[in-house]
Amino acid sequence: MIRRTVDDSLTYRDAGVDLEAADRAKRALGPLLDAAGDENTLSGPGAFGGLYAVPRGMSEPVLASSADGVGTKLKVAFMCGRHDTVGRDLVNHCVNDILVQGARPLFFLDYLATGEMDEAVVAEVVGGVARGCRENSCALLGGETAQMPDFYAPGEYDLAGFVVGAVERERIVDGGAVCAGDRLVGLSSSGLHTNGFTLARKIVFERMGLAVGDRFPGEDASAAEVLLRVHRSYLAPVWPLIERGWIRAMAHVTGGGIAGNLPRVLPGGLGARIRLGSWRVPNVFRVLAEGGGVATEEMYRVFNMGVGMIVVVSPDREAEALGALGDGARSIGEVVRAPGVELVGGVP
Repeated sequence: MIRRTVDDSLTYRDAGVDLEAADRAKRALGPLLDAAGDENTLSGPGAFGGLYAVPRGMSEPVLASSADGVGTKLKVAFMCGRHDTVGRDLVNHCVNDILVQGARPLFFLDYLATGEMDEAVVAEVVGGVARGCRENSCALLGGETAQMPDFYAPGEYDLAGFVVGAVERERIVDGGAVCAGDRLVGLSSSGLHTNGFTLARKIVFERMGLAVGDRFPGEDASAAEVLLRVHRSYLAPVWPLIERGWIRAMAHVTGGGIAGNLPRVLPGGLGARIRLGSWRVPNVFRVLAEGGGVATEEMYRVFNMGVGMIVVVSPDREAEALGALGDGARSIGEVVRAPGVELVGGVP
């Protein structure tokens, strides 16, 4: 028999999990969830599952879903102690992923796992998620916050998200109508978005020797501010074109760059020719290329290079699409009768 004294007794907190802090953090998140709900939200904070009514007025709704994370961009947040942007990154990335199929987001769920429960950090992160949901007119239906002290180093966490949207079956954008000669319209990115940060951090903080608070070359902003610029959501500018039926396909340019993502939405036997001089590559990518001695081909393989979304339209709709999309939209190429993506021209 093992005998233990009262002083020897262990608690969950002794093992690294603070249940009281977790309860306080969850209670503090209640108002965020309430504020990020909508008329179709049927459940409240604390429920085991989220309930959401399919919006009325849709004749044959098809659900669209996606899951993603923020990746090693989180390391920059850890380094500078700023946690209010990564939640918006997460929501916008997931919303863009279902937007390319013509779907509007309905609701979002988040998963935050950390080593120790820092209530202020949790509030910042989830507050960013809630703001992202409001900006995209979707409900933050719920989520999970987990303490795993043996998994994560002090001061670190991981963040993932899950979006569910809906599209009328007859209006799904699947690329089936794409033809050779269709035009490619590129929409500007806001920076690195959420991809390529393992390489970017190595260049900025190791090769270039910058600290997070140092001014980023060519920018009136710190290295942290440049790297943490929020992943852009394309829902607002693109949705009117979807409603008009102008869009034949869309590609969200994430990891793998243009060449790795555009073929995913083109029918078999078709490819694309991209004119590299048709948009100006943002300063951040120029600095990374020079600071890391990274070849042009590798830069376009890893980063979005200033184009975060590509919209495919017929030639007779190109001018109207450019006008509707506004500043930051450029005609960047065309669909061709050959698989793959050909990058031609030079960087302006």
